[in-house]
Amino acid sequence: MRSNSSRSRQSFIAGTLVLAAAGVVNRLLGFVPRIALPRMIGADGVGLYQMGYPLLIVLLTVITGGIPLSVAKLVAEADSRNDERSIRKTLSAALAATFGAGLLLAGGFLAVSDLLVGTLFTDERVSAAFRCMAPILPIVAVSAVLRGYFQGKQNMIPPASSQIVETVVRIVAVLALSAWLMRYGVEYAAAGAMLGVAAGELAGMLMLVGAWRRSTSPLRDGTSVAPAGKSESDATVRSVLGKLLKIAAPVTGSRLVGSASYFLESVLIVQSLAAAGVAASVATAQYGMLQGMVIPVLLLPTALTYSLSVSLVPALSEAAARNDRDAVRRRLSQSIRLSLVAGAPFVTAMFVLSEPLCRLLYRNGETGRMLGMMAPFALMLYVQGPLQAALQALDRPGAALRNTVVGAVVKLVLIVVLASRPEWGIYGAVVAINVNMVLVTILHAASVVRLLGIRVGLVGDLAKTAACMTFMAAAVVLTARLTAFAEPSVRFAAACSAGFAVYTFSAAWLGLIDPRGMLRVILRR
Repeated sequence: MRSNSSRSRQSFIAGTLVLAAAGVVNRLLGFVPRIALPRMIGADGVGLYQMGYPLLIVLLTVITGGIPLSVAKLVAEADSRNDERSIRKTLSAALAATFGAGLLLAGGFLAVSDLLVGTLFTDERVSAAFRCMAPILPIVAVSAVLRGYFQGKQNMIPPASSQIVETVVRIVAVLALSAWLMRYGVEYAAAGAMLGVAAGELAGMLMLVGAWRRSTSPLRDGTSVAPAGKSESDATVRSVLGKLLKIAAPVTGSRLVGSASYFLESVLIVQSLAAAGVAASVATAQYGMLQGMVIPVLLLPTALTYSLSVSLVPALSEAAARNDRDAVRRRLSQSIRLSLVAGAPFVTAMFVLSEPLCRLLYRNGETGRMLGMMAPFALMLYVQGPLQAALQALDRPGAALRNTVVGAVVKLVLIVVLASRPEWGIYGAVVAINVNMVLVTILHAASVVRLLGIRVGLVGDLAKTAACMTFMAAAVVLTARLTAFAEPSVRFAAACSAGFAVYTFSAAWLGLIDPRGMLRVILRR
């Protein structure tokens, strides 16, 4: 008879689809405050609200950067041995370390917040929102560990559900608290928005805690035990913590590189534009269009690739623990193929309809030009996630870190060289980001090939995907011309609908997707 954990375990693709659905819902819901908040507290308030985010991301990366992946990896390996004692030790060690670090960092952050505001920012009104960031740190620390636990168990429903709950509560709390505190001044409205973020994180954490308590109840009666003889369950909590840190440290370092790169990118773009003779206000507006409008649209399909990455780590870790080379290759090929097939129609739509899309969302045509330049390269970004997850799952997080560092350095150098030239301006930064997406993906792919000694063999899938994208682009252009008399929103919706229908039909016809097979996977118990 299979154990309870085996019965509750979802297949790789089913778990991915659960997380992907939640990710898409979260991304769509995330546009609500982007549209509503500026109308409530103005651009000034939004600026104060956004100022603290880069530092918050850095602090959260320090605490939790690689913890979900490391917990998922160790839990998946122990679960493959039916070693529940090791699972509980892993969870205990991770919770103690991250929650303790979150509390210490939150206290230290509050103690030096005024100094940081005076040193890093020119507008001291940001201090209220700054202080409201502190409670977020220990809350997210606990959530990160529990998400890793469920991912290791390959039960993606609790993490997906908690993401949706967190997003809904955050949106409601951000808008409600901002509106209520606006009477006291814009700085308090911005602080209310940050408190809304904390409220959302707390709601998501409580849901994960409840799901964890329900999932661990069968273990108390001894129905699941570790294998006989000496096993990994004999390890001390200290040794388990050492394993967690060994896996998490390079991942955290890689994400810190990304956070630092993002911070430096913002500084270098504005300074380079100034060197190119662009006025400060114009440079700020152009940077806002790039990072606040174009990038969020470009990242929408990463809801799926993130889900693939999360599901891929325990799946590959379990296969590697069994020395099942064929399963490793199959899972990796599967994830890359899904990334290509799912990301391609979005890339096509963003490229062909870049200007109508941005006019519809932002009433800004220049933003559409940036999106059109970046859309074709985004497909490399969507494949990048599963490749990086594969390196981490196969005990090569250092390779992922090295590749990320190389890509970040090249990007920052290109920003300085290109964006500082008057003939390039902000589009020099766009080119630099495109080069970064392509370079890091190629480096990750080369590392995976060297590690496994095999080629994933996706040339045929690439050709079929390109054909489907061509068919879709033709359908979009034709539909847009046939509906030229209609309202812009109706014309856009008709073109997208026709394009996605043609893409889906083409993908099924060419064998890129198997509707019946996917239905069997989703419904499999």
